[in-house]
Amino acid sequence: TTSNDVVRRLQRNSKNIRNICILAHVDHGKTTLADSLIASNGIISQRQAGKVRYMDNREDEQERGITMKSSAIALYHQFGGGEYLVNLIDSPGHIDFSSEVSTAVRLCDGALVVVDAVEGVCPQTHTVLSQAWGEGIKPCLLINKLDRLILELKHSPLEAFYHLQQVLEQVNAVMAMLHTSKVVEAANQREMFQPPANKPDQTGDQDEDEKAELDCKEEEGGSDYFTPESGNVMFSSALDGWGFSVGHFSDMYAKKLGINAEVLRKTLWGNYFLNTKTKRVCKKAQEKGKKPLFVQLVLENIWSVYDAVVTNRDMIKIDKIVNSLNLKLPPRDTRQGDPRTHLSAIFTQWLPLAKSTLDMVISKHPSPLQLSSERVENLLCNNAMAFDSFPKETQQLKQDFMACCADPSVPTVAFVSKLFSIEKSSFPQQQNRPLTQEEIAHRRELVKQRRAAKTEPTVEEASTTTNTSTNTSTNTTSTTPTEDNQDTNDIIFLAFSRVYSGSISKGQKLFVLHPRYDPREPLPPPPSSGGCGTHLPRYVDEVVIGDLFVLMGRQVLPVDWVPAGNIVGIAGLDQCVLKSATLSTTLSCPAFRSMNFLATPIVRVAVEPAHASDMPALVRGMRLLNMADPCVEVTVQGTGEHVLGTAGEVHLQRCMDDLAKQFARVELRYSEPIVPFRETVVADTSPSSLEVDGEEGGDKLWAGSLLFREGRSNCVPPPEGWVQTTNNCVPPPEGWVQTTNKVHTLLVRALPLPEEATRLLEVNVHLLKALSAVGSNSAREIREEVVAKSGEEDGVKRGPGEEDGVKRGPGEEDGVKR
Repeated sequence: TTSNDVVRRLQRNSKNIRNICILAHVDHGKTTLADSLIASNGIISQRQAGKVRYMDNREDEQERGITMKSSAIALYHQFGGGEYLVNLIDSPGHIDFSSEVSTAVRLCDGALVVVDAVEGVCPQTHTVLSQAWGEGIKPCLLINKLDRLILELKHSPLEAFYHLQQVLEQVNAVMAMLHTSKVVEAANQREMFQPPANKPDQTGDQDEDEKAELDCKEEEGGSDYFTPESGNVMFSSALDGWGFSVGHFSDMYAKKLGINAEVLRKTLWGNYFLNTKTKRVCKKAQEKGKKPLFVQLVLENIWSVYDAVVTNRDMIKIDKIVNSLNLKLPPRDTRQGDPRTHLSAIFTQWLPLAKSTLDMVISKHPSPLQLSSERVENLLCNNAMAFDSFPKETQQLKQDFMACCADPSVPTVAFVSKLFSIEKSSFPQQQNRPLTQEEIAHRRELVKQRRAAKTEPTVEEASTTTNTSTNTSTNTTSTTPTEDNQDTNDIIFLAFSRVYSGSISKGQKLFVLHPRYDPREPLPPPPSSGGCGTHLPRYVDEVVIGDLFVLMGRQVLPVDWVPAGNIVGIAGLDQCVLKSATLSTTLSCPAFRSMNFLATPIVRVAVEPAHASDMPALVRGMRLLNMADPCVEVTVQGTGEHVLGTAGEVHLQRCMDDLAKQFARVELRYSEPIVPFRETVVADTSPSSLEVDGEEGGDKLWAGSLLFREGRSNCVPPPEGWVQTTNNCVPPPEGWVQTTNKVHTLLVRALPLPEEATRLLEVNVHLLKALSAVGSNSAREIREEVVAKSGEEDGVKRGPGEEDGVKRGPGEEDGVKR
């Protein structure tokens, strides 16, 4: 198992650290894969991998069989004679919890993208690839559930090979689309930020287009695409505990066939076949009707094992396979009545999933020392600002990030992606330590005295017992909470964080930089009294770091010091961090770019306590829920109504359970869920959207662009006497409206409705009244009420089914009974 001492030792060597996350569509096998990796460290049994779902530590996660919260664990692995620490984050696959994926991706350097071999690329697969691409992390592909091709679809090895090729092409098509969008976005940004006066001529535009095209070609030939021969693709069945890459079989067959291992690695996947006469690898296997190498050397062997163990249950053939592979199975595995258990015993020795996966992680994913310059700039600034616009002290942080140095002279910079709650019982400090021999003897003596007296213990004995109990729990940091404040005392919030530069230690003072902090703004003058920390800039707080923990799934390991490049849980930040924040020892560090949440809280319910006296508990619970969930939205209407906004029905149910059972702990009532529809204004980065037709005073001027930007002469000019700044506190004049983020300013004009629209509303006023009156009635009831009212207006009273004065029964739409 991964002990505390081993973790502390490996955390100091950032070169041998890998921070990765598992991304996939729901039910594609992420948690089962995580169980296999955890079993390799002895935390759970290999037989229980895929059944325990160790990373799903919530009750509703176990009941539904899906992951709802991102959780991390530190794993130990040996590769190439070295020792490595793999910080693994298991993320949800359900669309309602895509915000948890964003918090996990921000802290990682690589990702394992799991794809079901039968279902292929699903909507959430596309989403997680986009999230990984947006954060600039390196993905590796794992095509899972190959056993379904054998046992469910009954594919032959050749049919399975062609099917796997199609799945791989689907994933690479998504990557190609992401490459293209990146090139187009970069070209648009260059054109947008280029001053109008220095615009190049047509020849310059052609040069830029040619450069962009060359960049696109260079990227298409890069290592971001998934190709088995490059080693960033694995094939597996996590349920049966096996997995492999092309390199595993190329090394195994190189000696048997007498072929160079590197040549075999490049040709084992693709349209190649082996000429048995010349012992050479040839091309065009499909055209010549030959079996591809991957089918002949890999898939047929795997199909044979499944046929002998599961399909036909041939014990003689099983013994031949075990002997040919030089495997040693314990007798209890060979006597198993369950074929899948016997199958797993063979594959875990022949093609161990955990070893192959962790080998690929270490060889293909970058370490924190390999943080790219582009990603550092992407973290420190958003699309609205350039990295060169920061002060020199801020730009120097880029080198500290890439060096990943834990020296005390280097500024400490860390990012908190989310806060999550954990019960105190999970902390090692809260667990009772073993009693010493003296304490056991003392307690025995007290018991003997009570039995001799056959009475209740005296006051002195009671006080002695109390003192003894206090001494035996010296590691406990707080007393037992009372029933009134139990909901706040037995829950602790930890910050899900990563250290990018410097180091974090317990008791250290750090600045909390909130998302709107900008180091380019002038700092406030120091206080005249010379005090410290009493006059901080806007959007900045100061905090003392509490306990530090290494996240180990359902448990945590306490540490006193964490160097750069590691993922850590930090206690004591819940009073100054709402959802995410940047921690730093210097005010020159900007706030990290905000995470991109693809799912927005659109499903809303109103919440109220069943008893009015529980309103304070509801308010406190809503505040805690707002901190614990990165996507939830808690608002209080003007009427005092508390509204809870979530990303979907499953997310809503989880939030309702957390609120009632964990945070508020009172009986609550909820309204029916509603989905509001709203409109907003976003920046359009395309140059055509910023061009105006040029008719001064005409409607085309206002329709072309109502936004104005600094340095843009062809946009709507700002109002007179008002200057727009980054954080303008002066409200704009009447008629001009500024967005909440103070980036855009709009001119609002009130115009009368067109005459035709007004006439249409007046003619159908009875229809509008009927729709508002009947509310939830059926469409047939609405139609009957409208017909009845229209009949009264023309003097003819009609009942249901008498639209033209003729009463019809069921099935008599045109007067003919059918």
